[in-house]
Amino acid sequence: MKRDELGDLMAFLAVSEERSFTKAAARLGTSQSSLSHIVKRLEERLDIRLLTRTTRNVVPTPAGELLAATLRPAFDRINDRLAALNEMRDKPAGHVRLTTSRPAALSIVWPKLGPILQEHPDVTFEISVDNRMTDIVEGRFDAGIRLGESIEKDMIAVRISPDMRMLTLGSPAYFARHGRPERPQDLTEHNCINLRLPTLGGLYAWEYERDGKPLNVRVSGQLTTDDPDLIVEACLDGAGLCCLPDFRLRKLVSEGRLETVLDDWSPPFPGFHLYYPSRRQASPAFSLVLNALRYRD
Repeated sequence: MKRDELGDLMAFLAVSEERSFTKAAARLGTSQSSLSHIVKRLEERLDIRLLTRTTRNVVPTPAGELLAATLRPAFDRINDRLAALNEMRDKPAGHVRLTTSRPAALSIVWPKLGPILQEHPDVTFEISVDNRMTDIVEGRFDAGIRLGESIEKDMIAVRISPDMRMLTLGSPAYFARHGRPERPQDLTEHNCINLRLPTLGGLYAWEYERDGKPLNVRVSGQLTTDDPDLIVEACLDGAGLCCLPDFRLRKLVSEGRLETVLDDWSPPFPGFHLYYPSRRQASPAFSLVLNALRYRD
């Protein structure tokens, strides 16, 4: 195989995975027109159409799907071997792509990975911040970071934070005006701030549990938003009660700016985990990430 033929196959695989010449060109660091020419040249050489082009996206034909399925594991093996070569270097090097939620990115990922960039100039990161669940295999990410209870069972999961609890909170001024709920059912009489979930678009049902019996409460109030930070600000201003993970709110509670209720109804649940496919071989750069993020009591 000639060198340019290998490059053509890599270009086709990028377009097939991204379903877009524009996105694939950005990923490969080339122009859209050049990439289109490369794929057309490959199709002419093989004498078969590999991609169906529409005004909105690019979809592999059956032949294209077959070729992509053949190329993907082959290129993965090549990348693994190149990563293994890096282990022979005196200094760790490599590129790591992560997908994470915004809260984890700000509170855990950057504080722990930032120093790596200073200590290891040949290591680079790409961090995609997205609150939705992401298919890391399809998205070509090395790993993802999400709550432990939401990770697929076929992934390797490494704890990077302690267990968490959902806290029900209000400002001292709100409780002075409206009193405190003593049971989750009492929330129906309170002004509660609803969180709209980013994945399905529905409203989060406040979750409680006691004596092993779960209880979900659909709350109502004057404010609904998909931004947890706005919920915290509104709660601080006395606009209503909120229900959010404790890692966001510990400082505000310790300062007395927010107060908790229904603590006996809020058991712990698994915190943030880093997850990645079981077949993945750890590169030196990825090993640095794994070691830096791993939670230690």
